[in-house]
Amino acid sequence: MKLLASRYGRSVNWVRKELRAYEIPTVVASPCEMIAVIDCVFFGRTSGFLVVRDPHRRMNMYCVEITTETIAEYQYARNTLEAQGFTLRAVVADGKPGIKRVFHDLPIQMCHFHQKAIITKHLTRRPKLQAGKELRELIKHLCNSEEQWFTHALSEWHIKWQDFLRERTVDLETGHWHYTHKRLRSAYRSLKTNLPYLFTYKRYPELDIPNTTNSLDGLFAHLKELLRIHRGLKADLKYKIAFAILQNRPTNL
Repeated sequence: MKLLASRYGRSVNWVRKELRAYEIPTVVASPCEMIAVIDCVFFGRTSGFLVVRDPHRRMNMYCVEITTETIAEYQYARNTLEAQGFTLRAVVADGKPGIKRVFHDLPIQMCHFHQKAIITKHLTRRPKLQAGKELRELIKHLCNSEEQWFTHALSEWHIKWQDFLRERTVDLETGHWHYTHKRLRSAYRSLKTNLPYLFTYKRYPELDIPNTTNSLDGLFAHLKELLRIHRGLKADLKYKIAFAILQNRPTNL
């Protein structure tokens, strides 16, 4: 604020007033065929945006403010884009349950970065169990693997550790039991569930599908850094900055 006030020879209050009064023009992108990289970014518990990006044109084709990330929002995004004349050729997204249902008729690529993050969440960066160490080592090769090799390696891992995964712990007082290695089971289940979507980008080489949502993640990181630098701004001005950056504009990120 002070820099703008100094540049224009005005007071900080004048700058703040002008920013609040400014109406951000809506830029409508021309309909086209596109790969849709889709993800959400939040700046608090109930303040965020859902963005659909064309990674090849480096443009955000859809941006809407949301309070929660729901499947209905993803469905509305698809309906809106297609009503505007866009043709979606494939989708790159995270592993949120339900997204696959919205885009069931399109090639879907599960973001490798998000898949690795899921495994890290369950196993940590330094697993103590040997089975966890081996599964984490396997996920390190995801981006450089062929589907057949990775599928075989995951199957071999499961055969080796399946009895270990079945181990149970019994509560002597209640008689109830639970699986001893729940986090390890969750990590494996995530990989097994997402396996059909981890190598979509290699099955459709003619579409040039990215294997991550990095095209959006880099933009989100840039935006959060800008808002961090200007953390003294009121919520309404933060929204204007975020929307101006995220709406349909080309970027160099």
